[in-house]
Amino acid sequence: MPILYGEGKEKAFDRLQEKIDKNSHRLAKLWPADPRDPRHEKERIELAKGGLLADAYRWVFDNPDFKRWRQLSESRLLWIKGDPGKGKTMLLCGIINELERPITVNGGNLAYFFCQATDSRINNATSVLRGLLYLLVQQQPRLLSHLPENAYPSDDVMAWIVLSKTLIKMLEDPNLKVTYLVIDALDECLIDQQKLLSLIVQILFVSARVKLVVSSRNLVQIEEQLAGVAQQARLSLELNAESVTAAVEAFIRHKVLCLSQLKQYDSTMENFIRDYLSSNANGTFLWVALVCQALADPDVQEWHTREVLHTFPPGLDDLYLRMVRYIKKSKDRLHCKRILAVISVVQRPINLRELTTLVELTDSITSYRERLEKLIAICGSFLALREQSIYFVHQSAKDFLLGKADLETSREACQEAFSWVFPQGTEDIHHIIFSRSLNAMSLVLRRDIYNLKAPGFPIDKVQPPPSDPLATVRYLCVFWVDHLCNSIPNKDTPQRNTLDSVQTFVEQKYLYWLEALSLLRAMPDGVIAITQLNGLLTYTDNSQLTKLVSDAYRFTLAYGWVVKQAPLQAYVLALVFAPASSLVKAKFRAEEPGWISTKPAVEGDWNACLQTLEGHSDWVWSVAFSPDGQRLASGSEDQTIKIWDPASSQCLQTLEGHSRRVQSVAFSPDGQRLASGSDDRTIKIWDPASGQCLQTLEGHSHWVQSVAFSPDGQRLASGSVDQTIKIWDPASGQCLQTLEGHSHWVQSVAFSPDGQRLASGSGDQTIKIWDPASGQCLQTLEGHSDRVQSVAFSLDDPGRQTYSLGRDQTWIIRNGQNIIWLPPEYRPSCSAVQGQMVSIGCTSGKVFTVGFSCNV
Repeated sequence: MPILYGEGKEKAFDRLQEKIDKNSHRLAKLWPADPRDPRHEKERIELAKGGLLADAYRWVFDNPDFKRWRQLSESRLLWIKGDPGKGKTMLLCGIINELERPITVNGGNLAYFFCQATDSRINNATSVLRGLLYLLVQQQPRLLSHLPENAYPSDDVMAWIVLSKTLIKMLEDPNLKVTYLVIDALDECLIDQQKLLSLIVQILFVSARVKLVVSSRNLVQIEEQLAGVAQQARLSLELNAESVTAAVEAFIRHKVLCLSQLKQYDSTMENFIRDYLSSNANGTFLWVALVCQALADPDVQEWHTREVLHTFPPGLDDLYLRMVRYIKKSKDRLHCKRILAVISVVQRPINLRELTTLVELTDSITSYRERLEKLIAICGSFLALREQSIYFVHQSAKDFLLGKADLETSREACQEAFSWVFPQGTEDIHHIIFSRSLNAMSLVLRRDIYNLKAPGFPIDKVQPPPSDPLATVRYLCVFWVDHLCNSIPNKDTPQRNTLDSVQTFVEQKYLYWLEALSLLRAMPDGVIAITQLNGLLTYTDNSQLTKLVSDAYRFTLAYGWVVKQAPLQAYVLALVFAPASSLVKAKFRAEEPGWISTKPAVEGDWNACLQTLEGHSDWVWSVAFSPDGQRLASGSEDQTIKIWDPASSQCLQTLEGHSRRVQSVAFSPDGQRLASGSDDRTIKIWDPASGQCLQTLEGHSHWVQSVAFSPDGQRLASGSVDQTIKIWDPASGQCLQTLEGHSHWVQSVAFSPDGQRLASGSGDQTIKIWDPASGQCLQTLEGHSDRVQSVAFSLDDPGRQTYSLGRDQTWIIRNGQNIIWLPPEYRPSCSAVQGQMVSIGCTSGKVFTVGFSCNV
């Protein structure tokens, strides 16, 4: 941090603390409400596997493929691949431990991430990026300068775009020393796996100082994606069977020694167990671990060991089948089957308290934690209990129960297990979870469940009470709609009784659910859930429920952002200002605050305005949709450009750099760049994902009024108060043409759909058509009696429904017909149209969006 002359010690320390707090806040925003530090995850994995045994992984450091990757600068990628249970994860843990000290001592960096398919929080590509970035900035805090102020807490498309570009920038940093990235279990990255693989390939071309280690099963799709990396080392565990077998032997010796100390074996029994394990392990660590876990059971006496040991067949799937048959003979088989079924389909690992809500168990079990733990222990070949949360011992265990066999020879065993655990299919279990979720939430959820009392109590200050009333329904609040959707075979219409239960819940508990989502910091998940539910019910014949859920959807879109910040506003702002005909408002009228004696007049019904975006501090002069409609840009008198998510109202980026008002904004056709024209006489080209200014184009001698990309994105046109139009190369910043001919300000420019023509509208009351390649004026259109504010080419599609603003800005029109009159406070200073969405920027600084259905 630079020293400021004359600042004084106290102010300097205050500024330093402010900088530290700001950096800490930006770093914290990398992680959603449930942080999973990769370092803690690594510790958890090692602990779950009984500790890291050095003799089980050190062989890799003498392996030729590993040594080539380690020693040769041009060998940048090491891919460790092998079948399930071969010890890939522990091998990577060992590599991390051995490399960490020599790398970091020399100023280098080591970041890693462990994917886990059974946990929705760490089974996606965006979470991988968050973990890698988090560890990099922990080791090199100065890299925080590359992290946008808004680090995108939600795992959506924009989060991936922003964070992937941020990682690339960090790795391109000229001051970055050698950096190692380690990603375990690529095959368990279930969401956006291809994006992650493409990014891995891209990283290898970014900087010669970056090396990667990745692991996965032997999957064709991963092989194909990594095939483009020329200098890579592939370490196949199957091709190194001798080394793996020796490592498994070391693991067997260690496990038998632990067993012997526990069971007081003599040397004869030790040798017998060791020989049996060695003969049947087939180079699989997991098989050895599961057998030894079974032998460690207190019910297995020393004199039963030989008999029990002979019941364990070689091969993981055969072993899993043996375990299923063992559970089927247990007196607790029904409880175990229900537990295995639920744990197989939940979206993330659940804890014991959540388990008691989701699984039908007797009170004599749910009332005693020890008995619950005993049931998990009976399922111990499939499940493990860590810090009161239930995990699968391995992804292969979950795959087996779900009937997903890797080998043809294992299909019959998998099918037997699946038929027992899911006799009526997985849809039936999803429906059970959905039903129990609604029942549990209906019992638990209530107004002001945390006793906050103050209607404006901010979420940042909320702390769960010691006995958290939401503890048993945390999972249910977030995922109940997912289970409803997954319970419907082939996405058919839900059954009548299902629809009735949904209707009862929405009528009686909807606002309490929104409050709970806010308290759980899961409001974005709630928006997704109600959107899913609204879509699911579109084609049902229950018009009453469809209208109710549609109203709840509009209610959440309109007020969810407020409830997210202050949970109890669900009963104040939302109920007071909701339209008079709102069904949610009617159902919860008793919850309206009695301390408001005079209520404001409100609209009779939901209008076509889906969202109002607030954040600018002055007039909004220009708005533009990205080509995919997922983002909206706005330029303002306050000298900034804001990038919005029009669905959630979230401001994704604030771009600062202009020194006067921003008159015009435009996305490139691929959505990867954003142009802005300003009264500071410049055009800036931005990366809308990261917020970085890529180019500043200078050449106009007065305000820039309008900017527009050509359809191929290779050219950019700008119109100015200096009466000229300039054609630019947005990549290089070079001015290619200057078009002269107008006698007054150029207010608007637009390319034709084929890019061969350019139109300009001017204060001289004319429109000119230009050849943008030669700069020749092809035509001058006259007839207006005042200045021309905007120009646009038609798309020559007579069937297309086109929306726009009327000439006097008081109506939204469709195909020339007035359809919505705009009250004075909604009159636009600028507008943008994307399909059936019209976005309007107002002089108040607000931006709002109106959406139309196809049958307006």
